[in-house]
Amino acid sequence: MKLLILLVVVLGVVALAQLAKVYEHTRELRKTREEDISLADNKFNAFLWMAWMVVFFILSTYLIFKYGQTLPESASEHGVLLDKLLNFNWIIILLVFYFVNGLLFYFASKYYMTKDRKATFLAHDNKLEIIWTLVPSLVLIIVIIYGLMTWNDVTSKPAGDYAAGDYIKVEVTGEQWAWYVRYPGEDRVFGDVNVNAINETVQNNLGIVTQEGMDVIFDDLDATIHKTDSTLKADFNILPESKVSEMQESIYKMARRKQRLKDLRPHEEMGVSSWESGEDDVVLYKKALHLPVGVEAEFELRSKDVIHSVYMPHFRAQMNTVPGIPTRLKMTPTITSAEMRDRLDNPEFDYVLLCNKICGASHYNMWIPVIVETQAEYDAWMAEQTPFIVPPEVEEVEPETDGAELAVAESTNDNK
Repeated sequence: MKLLILLVVVLGVVALAQLAKVYEHTRELRKTREEDISLADNKFNAFLWMAWMVVFFILSTYLIFKYGQTLPESASEHGVLLDKLLNFNWIIILLVFYFVNGLLFYFASKYYMTKDRKATFLAHDNKLEIIWTLVPSLVLIIVIIYGLMTWNDVTSKPAGDYAAGDYIKVEVTGEQWAWYVRYPGEDRVFGDVNVNAINETVQNNLGIVTQEGMDVIFDDLDATIHKTDSTLKADFNILPESKVSEMQESIYKMARRKQRLKDLRPHEEMGVSSWESGEDDVVLYKKALHLPVGVEAEFELRSKDVIHSVYMPHFRAQMNTVPGIPTRLKMTPTITSAEMRDRLDNPEFDYVLLCNKICGASHYNMWIPVIVETQAEYDAWMAEQTPFIVPPEVEEVEPETDGAELAVAESTNDNK
């Protein structure tokens, strides 16, 4: 079938080439110049313009209805609002498209060249200037106001009281080329994060500030500073000047980092110290983001290195993650992953969280699945997660009783 289509196309091109040669020969026989065009040719070209306009509009309309739905079904509350805004803009764009192109085709067909027709030169017309300035301005004002209303609704504060459990908070942090997802623990409060608290010894890649983590970092810094300083003093006379400068700079940076950590102070939120609240946070690395259906989620977005972009197409949610500047977005999922699999008849389907900024060589690998589930399923999943700092197990010890207490107890039982 493909070979047959290819042959038809090739034969069509050959036929057109031959027709062009026939036209050239007839023009030579008539002894006319190439730029000489008859009135009949002009009329015929005017007719072709209108015929092509009809074909062009029919094909354009077919493509719009056939392939116009470029986004998947919306699975969030604000996604419906954004789709309405997008469709409103599409309607305006298509009306302008058909109107302007219709005028272009019509005028090209109507005002074809004749010997007695002369073009009218119009230098200026106030009425036309007002019309084509005022009308687009009014349309843009409507679009901007409608867009701002939708934007304010999408980016406003979450509805309800967080302390009362009306919505949840989730933190998403990007790095080349992976996502970290953090949930607050049972206290429902995020622990503080600080870049100086990042420490691989305790696998604290997000820099969650806890007293235990601070103690480990101080011990590591003190040991490293002491070791570097001892080496520098012992080998000062034999080390090259560049190496001495490098080691002195390293000691200075570690001392400055230690001082910055000392300057940190915990604060209280919902009656919990921010350094204690980080201990029960749940941190996931390259794992699925879980969300309960019908519950509003507020996202705090961070980046460890370069600009990334959190993009969840099914929820119409996107926001850049900027190094050093936390950003935020909110959304309420309305369709569970299981329900969407049934609708699409695809048991392998999963919502996705993508990076929508080209952030390096493995940018295409920077994605995780998003699981939307019922509240009961979400609570069961959360109960299985391991907190950032696992609390030590406390063994229950039977209270000890000496011989006198035991004799008194036996005597009491005998008297009864």
